[in-house]
Amino acid sequence: MRRLDREIAQRMERIPNPLLSVQGLGSVITAGISAEIADVHRFPADPQLAKFVGLVWRQHASGQFVAEETRLAKSGNVYLRYYLIEGANLMRQHNLEYQAYYRRKYDEVPKHQHKRALVLTARKLVRLVFALLTKNQTYVRPQAVQSQEAAPAQ
Repeated sequence: MRRLDREIAQRMERIPNPLLSVQGLGSVITAGISAEIADVHRFPADPQLAKFVGLVWRQHASGQFVAEETRLAKSGNVYLRYYLIEGANLMRQHNLEYQAYYRRKYDEVPKHQHKRALVLTARKLVRLVFALLTKNQTYVRPQAVQSQEAAPAQ
């Protein structure tokens, strides 16, 4: 596995990919995301990409009743869903912004805390991936931006 991971990393170095600039996402996860999305410009916005992945919840309503607890739509690209959820799990471990977001979503509900928070974090990652790939820009960590803005004022 390590040899295969090294091979993927070497091949990814040759391809300009803004996802590699995200701390927490490795070359294997970014290679999987890039391969499964192929061309991000075929999606008008990030909600369509999330629907393609299957990171949306089904609507369950009848008359005045609207269900509070609904299932995740399991349709979509299962491989891309796997890469995004694994990437979200890595992001919550290595990125303070994603860790705080995961914790906030985890504390919101009493049931299905980890799964719900992880899927919502993956949705946040979908927005980031879509923005980075459409603009073809590297990821700038929010803490780095704040410290750069504060530096000239001193």
